[in-house]
Amino acid sequence: MSQTPATFKAALIQMRTGLDPAANLDAATRMIAEAKSAGADYVQTPEMTNIMDVQRDRFFATIQEEDADVSLAAFRDLARKHKIFVHVGSLAIKVAPEKAANRGFVITPKGDIVARYDKIHMFDVDLAGGESYRESRNYRAGDIAINADLPWGVLGVTICYDLRFPALYRALAEAGATMLAIPSAFTRQTGEAHWNVLMRARAIENGCFVLAAAQGGKHENGRETFGHSIIVDPWGRVLAEGGSEPGVVMAEIDPAQVAEARSRMPSLQHGRRFEMAEPMAESTHLHLVQDAE
Repeated sequence: MSQTPATFKAALIQMRTGLDPAANLDAATRMIAEAKSAGADYVQTPEMTNIMDVQRDRFFATIQEEDADVSLAAFRDLARKHKIFVHVGSLAIKVAPEKAANRGFVITPKGDIVARYDKIHMFDVDLAGGESYRESRNYRAGDIAINADLPWGVLGVTICYDLRFPALYRALAEAGATMLAIPSAFTRQTGEAHWNVLMRARAIENGCFVLAAAQGGKHENGRETFGHSIIVDPWGRVLAEGGSEPGVVMAEIDPAQVAEARSRMPSLQHGRRFEMAEPMAESTHLHLVQDAE
């Protein structure tokens, strides 16, 4: 009876997704093959693997429902062909005539989908310099957090802007996650400011590996993303990090490091529920100050 190896190789596929799903699939297919040749057991693609388009009518004319999505079917075939776990960071999946899901898929080496996750937090943000995003205009937010069982541990499945909501990651870790997936399409502006520190924070505070494939560079739709796909260990050390160009980022993952980090800093065991006190009335505050005098 074969045993699961103690360690595994994780690969992140950094992309520069454009307007044509077929071309994007070709790019991802080439890099997945490259990752497999380098020994990858688990491969993750970034958020919006199949399309990045700001033109609403064209976007909804292009994307498909899950059962008809050519990219998803191809990724399932690739998982079977290469006998690896393929984690599609997210695809734009049509769920209504003018509404999509930003949906991630974890696919086994047999081609089975073992986890679907619809991004919970919508990126509705106005940035300096006139950059503005309204993800909720085109996408329906999810409301279910997802953990997926892998041979080497439990993977918490999230997407991009979720990164800024630490309660989600604590819930995933408390439910058993030992690895956190954060496939992303971070803007260049916010990535330069916060990407690295937030990825390391999520790893440190939960004692988990963080695996985050990213989009990088100037896209056909005019958007610029940060790149820097990153793998962080449970102690917050960066094991591998990309730049701004498409490519494959890999690292050897030792799941035993999770227990080691959590034994050194057992904060997951020390978390306590609490209530928020009501603000003190101004008159009470003045009375306490007078008493102190």
